[in-house]
Amino acid sequence: MRYRTWDWVALSLVILGAINWGLIGLFRFDLIAVIFGGMESVMSRIIYVIIALAGLYCLSFIGRTRDIVDTAEHRRPHHSHHNAV
Repeated sequence: MRYRTWDWVALSLVILGAINWGLIGLFRFDLIAVIFGGMESVMSRIIYVIIALAGLYCLSFIGRTRDIVDTAEHRRPHHSHHNAV
């Protein structure tokens, strides 16, 4: 699968979001809020929205991955096994 630049950016943001949610769940520590001035700051809210949009974009990976698997299966040579009697 050939990834485009935005694919890597989106995936990186989703990973950042996942780490942040893990920190919130385990330690009640919101890294994004700490870096960008609290949960209510405009910058934090913008980052949250960007991460959410990246997550939605990553849903497109599902369809593209399925298409690649289907294409690969059609390209795979079919070997017939003939048993000599």
